[in-house]
Amino acid sequence: MKALLLYPCFPQSFWSYDRCMEMAGLKAVIPPLGIITVAAMLPKDWEIRFYDRNVNQETDGDWQWCDMVILSAMLVQKPDFHALIQKAVRLGKKVAVGGPYPTSVPQDALASGAHYLVLDEGELTIPQFLEALSQGQQQGIFRATEKPDVTTSPIPRFDLLQRDAYFMMAIQFSRGCPFNCEFCDIITLYGRKPRTKEPSQTLAELQNLYDLGWRGSLFIVDDNFIGNQRNVKRFLRELIPWMKERSYPFTFITEASVNLAEDDELLQLMQEAGFYAVFLGIETPDTDSLQTTRKLQNTRNPLIEACRKINEAGLLIYAGFILGFDGERSGAGERIQAFVEQTSIPQPMLGILQALPNTALWNRLKAEQRLLEGIGITPVGDQNTLMNFIPTRPVAEIAREYVEGFWTLYEPANYLKRCFEQCLNIVPPTGRRQSMYFAPGKGLRLLAQLIWHQGWRRAEIRAQFWRQLWVIVRTKPQVLNMYLGLCAAGEHFWEYRTLARERITQQ
Repeated sequence: MKALLLYPCFPQSFWSYDRCMEMAGLKAVIPPLGIITVAAMLPKDWEIRFYDRNVNQETDGDWQWCDMVILSAMLVQKPDFHALIQKAVRLGKKVAVGGPYPTSVPQDALASGAHYLVLDEGELTIPQFLEALSQGQQQGIFRATEKPDVTTSPIPRFDLLQRDAYFMMAIQFSRGCPFNCEFCDIITLYGRKPRTKEPSQTLAELQNLYDLGWRGSLFIVDDNFIGNQRNVKRFLRELIPWMKERSYPFTFITEASVNLAEDDELLQLMQEAGFYAVFLGIETPDTDSLQTTRKLQNTRNPLIEACRKINEAGLLIYAGFILGFDGERSGAGERIQAFVEQTSIPQPMLGILQALPNTALWNRLKAEQRLLEGIGITPVGDQNTLMNFIPTRPVAEIAREYVEGFWTLYEPANYLKRCFEQCLNIVPPTGRRQSMYFAPGKGLRLLAQLIWHQGWRRAEIRAQFWRQLWVIVRTKPQVLNMYLGLCAAGEHFWEYRTLARERITQQ
């Protein structure tokens, strides 16, 4: 079998960092871990060609060469995903699809003409798909009723990647989350019992990347890295000596629940292992909204205090915030802005609540006959969309708070001030760098671009840029790389806030 594996294009989004990647001479932030893991599960006698279309695109010759096209996609990649299915069908190629989007909304992929839907988690459904192929089946939908043991998952095919085109590499340690947030589709896709790889298995993946020559930042893509705290501590205790022996070749970023702040030992282990940042799902400072959406883990301790503790452990905080919960009081957007200013979180991801398919929120709103057809992220595939249900307060009010909040939070002077304050809040480990990490050639290019844009061209922040940079260099040089990387990301957000405002205003 000659298989062409394609990863669809992303639109410009909160996480695409387009302008920043361009300044650094990079193409994308992270590689598609799912599809290169699938590649490792395919038969050894298959011929494989792989393209991440965000990095470089396949040729007409690749389309002529292949027998089958294999796609994986998330919801935000919807437009290109369907265009690729339809092109393959026109050219008479068989199409197999998987990933979070087809798993959640399989009818969409079928409507575009996909022949094989390899859904849920590939460790269980890829063998079913390969068996069907061996029997000559021309189509099929392959699903799993249980969750696989991730200790059976192979090392992803990192060798297929154009690694120097990415800001970070990616690995996965666990799947699933123990919490029960009403709006979250992670527990729908991966379950509430976190399943982890063995420490030795994850270290083998890191060794593979090390042997391929990767040095730099690495995203552990778990939706809640600390979901199984016993096993994550086992892993970290083995990761620390591995990192020390190799003089800390990687720095890590991951996602975790806010209860990370309750575990001093875990914070200490993460710092020793080389973690420099964590993404937290804070959602809202309004306790009543947190209770409504069943995010009770965020109500146990004061959120501002939790952020302070995480900063003191040497970790930069990224965080998500949501508007539009049931029963939400007017001014929720202003309260989120105030919280962000108090905690100096540089890049708050502000979004409007979406009822994602098959979540508890979706099922409740469906029973209440409040779901709306044809709007929201599911039909559009775009982060900047109004909610796909009838909210409990006026839509226009929520939209206004979102646009005004996003616009104000990413006003250049406000943004740079938070980057500066966050870096001053961080207590880095003694004796080594605690930072995001650019390859030497990319870092110098980015620095030159940054000095041109913020140190010279942007008159409104020029003095602030140089003043803050001088303080960081003089008082906290350990976080200089982190500070410069955050400043550079501002170039993306200052463009993106205009796009977000236009998209919501049109709706």
